[in-house]
Amino acid sequence: MDADFDLIVLGAGSGGLAAAKRAARHGARVAIVEGDRVGGTCVIRGCVPKKLLVYGARARHQLRDAPAYGLSIPEVDSDVSDLLQRVRAEVDRLNTLHINFLEKAGVELIRGWGRLTGSHSIGIASDRDGPIQHQLTATRILIAVGGRPASPAVPGVDLAWISDDMFEQKTYPDAVVVVGAGFIACEFASILRGLGLSVTMVVRGDRLLRGFDHELADAVLDAMRDSGIHVQFGVSVKAIDGEPGHLRVELTDGLTIPCGGVLMATGRRPWLAGLGLECAGVHLEDGRIPVDADQCTNVPHIYAVGDVTDRVNLTPVAIDEGRAFADSVFGDRPRQVDHDLVAKAVFCDPELASVGLSEQQATERFGRDGIAVHRARFRSMERALPADGHRCLLKLIVDQSTDRVVGCHMVGEHAAEIIQMAAIPLGMGATKADFDRTMALHPSVSEEFVTMS
Repeated sequence: MDADFDLIVLGAGSGGLAAAKRAARHGARVAIVEGDRVGGTCVIRGCVPKKLLVYGARARHQLRDAPAYGLSIPEVDSDVSDLLQRVRAEVDRLNTLHINFLEKAGVELIRGWGRLTGSHSIGIASDRDGPIQHQLTATRILIAVGGRPASPAVPGVDLAWISDDMFEQKTYPDAVVVVGAGFIACEFASILRGLGLSVTMVVRGDRLLRGFDHELADAVLDAMRDSGIHVQFGVSVKAIDGEPGHLRVELTDGLTIPCGGVLMATGRRPWLAGLGLECAGVHLEDGRIPVDADQCTNVPHIYAVGDVTDRVNLTPVAIDEGRAFADSVFGDRPRQVDHDLVAKAVFCDPELASVGLSEQQATERFGRDGIAVHRARFRSMERALPADGHRCLLKLIVDQSTDRVVGCHMVGEHAAEIIQMAAIPLGMGATKADFDRTMALHPSVSEEFVTMS
């Protein structure tokens, strides 16, 4: 067909940007359509600004520890509003960088909200629900519009924040209720507490961080409680009332919590409303776009990557899916993404990171007697002079029949940096004997992974 472009990408987030630039490098004529800022959830309202807030909270901890190292520091004035402004300025800088990267790659950035109007056509509107102003055609289309926070339908929920809102506040109130138990809930609870706020977590279930190794999740819970975060399990929000800054959260157990703000961190869902998928015949399944191993939907020339597929909803996964799609379709270098071994980190306090099978997953797969669990739990040297704070937990899960390490997990300082490197030997099939043969780097936290008996 005589199309305007070889590829049109809907959504300039991590997966869409990676696919567009890689496809253009392979010689394709590529356009990317975005109605919001360029960079997507991770850069604009997710991983990047959140990690900057993590560093802000950590700086307060370091100042608190200064006397343990013989440093006398006068009272420090903490200005959360200044921190938030600096974070937004950095996000603006990154947004500009990503726009420049697209231009250098030869990708045409089309401002506006795109929707499918046919199997090869995209309509562009000035707002998401507005009328279409012009249309474009493409030989292939990639859907990479990501996801959005999902909140429960309770009275007064409009008074609450979603995670997107946390980076747009001028400052934070003295007391906040965080609803949820996953990545976002635990990270923001730690950030807010680290910035000096009173924090209560409301958890519908009976544990934090479902899907992670239970022992590690429990270690995070203990440390969060030690830091002063109040965690209430087995309850849900019944209603929220009041006005911003002066709210009351009514729980299903009858308790009412007064606070200055409420964060609903209760999950995310693919953002598919208004995309016109039905106009192109793209099938949905449980609110997501199902794809095959090559990122292809049921329509042979329409693909999807990232959170819209609701598989492994992490930025590096979306990036790799986008690049694999572009390499396979435009680069004559077919490859598929391996979703089985993906390292994950939760930037709470303390930090949790994990790769491979949890103890529970390994038990299901190999049986209780089929695995060996090696662990080390200790207070790191960094906490020796302050003589307080959380204890580190390092854990290896081993398949007894092969001696292969099938899970590597950690709670403690620099956990994400350490587990990133541990993911390499796990992907190569390293055994416990391989770990044991590795010389320790002393004194370090990570040496415990190669000295466990």
